[in-house]
Amino acid sequence: MRAFQVEKHGQPLHEVRAPEPTAGEHDVLVQVAAASLNHLDEKLRTGEFRLIAPTPMPLTLGHDLAGTVVEVGSQVQAFRPGDLVFARPRDGRVGTFAERIAVHADDVALAPASVGPVEAASLPLVALTAWQALVERADVQPGQKVLVHAGAGGVGTVAVQLAKHLGAHVATTVSADGADFVRDLGADVVVDHRTQRFEEVLSGYDVVVDGLGPESVARSLRVLRPGGRVIGLQGPPDPAFARAAGLGPVVRLAIAGLSRSVRRQAAARGVSYEFLWMRADGEQLRRIAELVDTGAVRPVVGATHPFDDTAEALASLGRTRIRGKAVVVLP
Repeated sequence: MRAFQVEKHGQPLHEVRAPEPTAGEHDVLVQVAAASLNHLDEKLRTGEFRLIAPTPMPLTLGHDLAGTVVEVGSQVQAFRPGDLVFARPRDGRVGTFAERIAVHADDVALAPASVGPVEAASLPLVALTAWQALVERADVQPGQKVLVHAGAGGVGTVAVQLAKHLGAHVATTVSADGADFVRDLGADVVVDHRTQRFEEVLSGYDVVVDGLGPESVARSLRVLRPGGRVIGLQGPPDPAFARAAGLGPVVRLAIAGLSRSVRRQAAARGVSYEFLWMRADGEQLRRIAELVDTGAVRPVVGATHPFDDTAEALASLGRTRIRGKAVVVLP
């Protein structure tokens, strides 16, 4: 079976002949039709997240898929061969840059009926991230104010739409040429990150979803009302995450140090900061598929690449500007 692996942190992604996966009793075996590219794949390749997400090597990368079920385990009742599905396999079992993969059935959902496999494959990681930030963590209610950074990006395109669907007043940051695009997604306020400092023009927000990193997180604290929260997707990680992940005491201490400054700043302002490391969840994907099929959320695919070009496509992330997601298409 063809797959794209990295053998050591920092080495290039490259194609290998990998063993055929087998479906365990709780798994579905999926023939992959499309797999989207995520910055998380590149960070795992370089080892940037090895402190908080240690991974065995060699590692087949890829965190999203859409495809066809070809086999189900003996304990699987919800799926059958021939089903069109999408999924974000759980940590420790990623590897969608491959022709086939066995995925735990709890991580899988029937793909939205209204879109094709390319669009479906673009969704799982970013849509689950948006859902877990806005619905599960923040419990966004109608009339609340939500700031989504990088509204034209992978997470941002979904989070803007989801926040609007939840009834929020939505602001986002983009470059000027993306203003009309994010307004079409549902943004009420658009801040040009090249010419404006968002913390100088926004105030009174209930929730900020920040996928940019520590410097932006610290600035985002200033736009919150008392009791508001910043949910950071790129860090710094916090002690609650370290406990939930079951990390060792030395690592927990190191992680506490990474976020100590921003947590102190948040407390001084009467707001909060929390780090979100999204998890696989097939039931949430089922609800996301419903939103896609009703038109509340539309996938945004900015680029597609043939499977042969997976390594080059991953390397290009961050160097080329696209709206939404880039997706690898298998033959």
